[in-house]
Amino acid sequence: MGVPTDESELVSRAARGEVPAYEELVRRYQGIAHRTAYLIAGGAAQADDAAQAGFVKAYRALGRFDRSRPFRPWLLRIVANEARNLRRAEARRAALELRAGRQEPEAVRGPESEAASLERREALLAAVNRLAEGDREVIAMRYFLELSEAEMATMLGVAAGTVKSRLSRALTRLRAIVEPEER
Repeated sequence: MGVPTDESELVSRAARGEVPAYEELVRRYQGIAHRTAYLIAGGAAQADDAAQAGFVKAYRALGRFDRSRPFRPWLLRIVANEARNLRRAEARRAALELRAGRQEPEAVRGPESEAASLERREALLAAVNRLAEGDREVIAMRYFLELSEAEMATMLGVAAGTVKSRLSRALTRLRAIVEPEER
């Protein structure tokens, strides 16, 4: 028995539990699902995870799918939601890592100096958290994790010169946030 080409028939068969029918739907839409996830999640690994999670969720929800509507937009909406959720989770994780990476003020200072220093650090951390993910990442690696530019280049898989330029641009954008607030 050959695999039908009609999408609605494939969806009906997959909803009845016919795995080969759903496999055909996955083959048909895996490319566009991955591209959709990539545009939203921002990376190939994240896109792979989001697309796979989207296909699994769509399979589990086939019984609730309105078969009078096209399958592809429904599937892509699920994949896009998974990519957004993944991106939000990574952003929260990055913000937590930045907070965890900050150092506490030295205890040898007086209470006024310590309070002012803590206030400046909080303001700086808030400004860093307002930067785009890539800018936060290079600033965190260099100044919170204290990695060398060579170590950063290895971690990011880029040349040392690329690290320098990314860090320079990130610091310029950070200054643009911090300087007006200091006035």
